[in-house]
Amino acid sequence: MVNDTLKTRLVSHLEELIRERDPYIATYGHYYVQRYIQSQLEPWGTVVPMAFGNRGREHYNLCLSLPGRQALAPVVIGAHYDAVPGCPGADDNATGVAVLLELARLFSAQPPRRPVRLVAFDLEEYGLVGSRAYVQTLQGEPVHLMLSLEMLGYCASQSSPSQTYPVAGMDYIYPKTGDFIALIGNWQTIPMLWRFNRAFSGAGVGCACLPMVNYGRPLPATRRSDHAPFWDEGYNAIMVTDTADLRNPHYHRATDTLDTLNLDFLTRVCLGLGQGISQL
Repeated sequence: MVNDTLKTRLVSHLEELIRERDPYIATYGHYYVQRYIQSQLEPWGTVVPMAFGNRGREHYNLCLSLPGRQALAPVVIGAHYDAVPGCPGADDNATGVAVLLELARLFSAQPPRRPVRLVAFDLEEYGLVGSRAYVQTLQGEPVHLMLSLEMLGYCASQSSPSQTYPVAGMDYIYPKTGDFIALIGNWQTIPMLWRFNRAFSGAGVGCACLPMVNYGRPLPATRRSDHAPFWDEGYNAIMVTDTADLRNPHYHRATDTLDTLNLDFLTRVCLGLGQGISQL
């Protein structure tokens, strides 16, 4: 069974977030989404706009910190809110932001064991600029884990093979049908990958885990989101993804719209993430 209340809230977020929002071309849509995210996080605490510069303009990551039950190193949960020109960005990355907003609601009501920092990153599509700027503000501060929520709502279970991979032969190890969520982490996160695998299984979502060595450089496709700057600075980080263009034919296209998403799948992913993060 799918949590219908959670699904309804996720759809409500998506309806506000899905619009052209390139920060330099679709400036109104970008500003609208930025303000929407802030308005949805503010009921749960103080939202800190973290400014950084790019191309002579000021941009903002939006950060909400929530306490945990114990004074431990925090978990950083991030999702980028910008989109490429000409694309309404339903899967990329309105799905990630919608789940981020619902995790804020969950953890404000039910604090996890560790403190969490929920961050909406800007300028991911321009080379992970926002997340690189955020990592620099940490200045080596301990972080237990970073989770990058990167495209969470496309499920291609209707046909097989519907999943491709960046390297030949991976389909002998991983599923040929694109109906799972992928977890890609540096090798130090292997115990956490398996914990999340169990959490997603409990939420009714198939899961595939890929641990990487050497900051993901042997397989560049594994570095295509906001976790990569954390890897580069020595932090444990996992990308949570439906694998983007390796599955979704609407990636970076005008057809990346709400009607292409599997909302039951997205809801289950949100539930699995909530359960997994609570157990860290």
